[in-house]
Amino acid sequence: MNAVNTRTRTLGINFNNKGLANVVLWAPEADRVEILLFSSNIKIPLISEEYGYWTLETDIILPGDQYKFIINGDKQLPDPASLSQPEGVHGPSKAVNLKTFAWTDTNWKNIPLKEYITYELHTGTFTPDGTFASMEEKLDYLVDLGITAIEIMPVSQFSGERNWGYDGVFPFCVQNSYGGAEALQHLVNTCHQKGLAVILDVVYNHIGPEGNHLEEFAPYFTDKYNTPWGNAINFDDAWCDGVRLFFIENALMWFRDFHIDALRMDAVHAIKDFSPVHILQEIKEQLDFLEHQTGGCHYLIVELDLNDTRFINRVDKGGYGMNAQWIDEFHHALRVSSGQEKSGYYSDFNGIKSLAKAYQDAYVYDGTYSDHRKKKFGVKAKENGGEQFVVFSQNHDQVGNRMLGERTSELLSFDMQKLLAGAVLASPYLPMLFMGEEYSEPGRFQYFVSHTDPELAEAVRKGRKKEFQAFHMEGEAPDPMSVEAFEGSKLQWDLIDQHPHKTMHAYYKRLIEIRKNQSALSVLNRKDVQVECFEDKEVIVLQRQHKIQDVISLMNFSNKSQEVHVAVFSPAWHKLIASSDVLWNGSTDLPETISGEITLVLPPQSFTIYTNQYE
Repeated sequence: MNAVNTRTRTLGINFNNKGLANVVLWAPEADRVEILLFSSNIKIPLISEEYGYWTLETDIILPGDQYKFIINGDKQLPDPASLSQPEGVHGPSKAVNLKTFAWTDTNWKNIPLKEYITYELHTGTFTPDGTFASMEEKLDYLVDLGITAIEIMPVSQFSGERNWGYDGVFPFCVQNSYGGAEALQHLVNTCHQKGLAVILDVVYNHIGPEGNHLEEFAPYFTDKYNTPWGNAINFDDAWCDGVRLFFIENALMWFRDFHIDALRMDAVHAIKDFSPVHILQEIKEQLDFLEHQTGGCHYLIVELDLNDTRFINRVDKGGYGMNAQWIDEFHHALRVSSGQEKSGYYSDFNGIKSLAKAYQDAYVYDGTYSDHRKKKFGVKAKENGGEQFVVFSQNHDQVGNRMLGERTSELLSFDMQKLLAGAVLASPYLPMLFMGEEYSEPGRFQYFVSHTDPELAEAVRKGRKKEFQAFHMEGEAPDPMSVEAFEGSKLQWDLIDQHPHKTMHAYYKRLIEIRKNQSALSVLNRKDVQVECFEDKEVIVLQRQHKIQDVISLMNFSNKSQEVHVAVFSPAWHKLIASSDVLWNGSTDLPETISGEITLVLPPQSFTIYTNQYE
């Protein structure tokens, strides 16, 4: 049972081509296992196999049947590999046949990673209804904006109906309140019809607290390590083979059975694995087998807080083979450059000097001393292409993990928001937007949960309060259990047609269009990047090249006009965009063309792009 079958899901209940149900459960320490069918109230014993697996093939179980497993004639538990929990995390599992969905995306081909312009969203708060079906109604809007990939925050079943998704306890199960497995398949199919790639956020570093029954089946966790969120998953201790198979099969399922294009893997620095082959590398190797069988193309993108290129280097170069990683350091440097406070881990960043280094070197800390960490940190990333790094000015963590959940729109001026947007979209990396930022959504995105266990709910409240002590925050954090925290985090779609939100939306759309159409911006060659940092003026000049095209991005983070000179000659420099123009609610129109070298007085808090040729 330990061999990975990339062609089909094996764990849980699956239906073969003859319509028979194949049941597989891993419970190595059980003496007896039965499956209880709720519709007929009958119990069927499973057969013990090697390595602790229990199996059954039967024509009695049909799609739609609800069931639980009975361990040693005592505990009735839902399926660890359940595909549906119609009554929530404590209820019975429901058998689902993933093969019956009528896919129409056979002509879809995943776009190159370098072309990803990603839009991160949370299913429950992206639309008023908070479902996959209602999300489909907004896809044309995203396509029109210029987005090429959506990134969906985790959808694995969690307790209640309100959660960011990082408290999932059934990794194979799609949240019932979002619409379940078939609705997710339908959403992905529709995305592909519209030319959108789909990234799914998954959590392989911990399992949520409420409804987590994994330990009652097998040694899914280990005491060797700790994580900030609970017991560490057992990837290298006794009985780890079954755990590894569980998560490898999970990753393959999303690609094969849901046609997901990429996985964003949450906080992989919290995955503890000293095996000869790291679990991430093994997932990559199994994905390679799947791609060979199907001819498909998929990506693995990791959230990583280690500045360690081993994660994103190819396997044949001694790495784990991940395609790309988030770099929070770009965000931190950008945030401090915008004049926001330097508390907590932001204290390590020196405004535009750090931002200039992020443009040039990807990692701000690449072997240098970090005062926040009290040690030298990181390695250099000279050989890693721009498409291996995801950058952003906002994301769910950086907004929602503020005590009050304020977005940039509440913290910064309209002009500074435009500057931050330009700073991200002109970068030599993969840009990502957080839902609503493109029209300056003023509503907060707060942390919310809906645990039914009162003790757990209180522990979450206390945990949030303690977390903010490191940032010296005063006042009380909003109650994450409140319905208001969830409802207040929903996007206000009616604002897009109102000013100044309409202007910001048009500005973002134009920026994305420029990035796509100018080869010096769309080709992510880090070797053709030059950065000048004028600390005294708080100005960055970012020059990017491709063949004979030069694109110059000028960023003034100061509150004053600043004169800047760029000693790069061209017979004519053409303005692509200037955030200070009246068109974008600015007060100063910059010249459409400049001859020779560029000499400009940059308005305060402004972003400007000139190019030596149109394309």
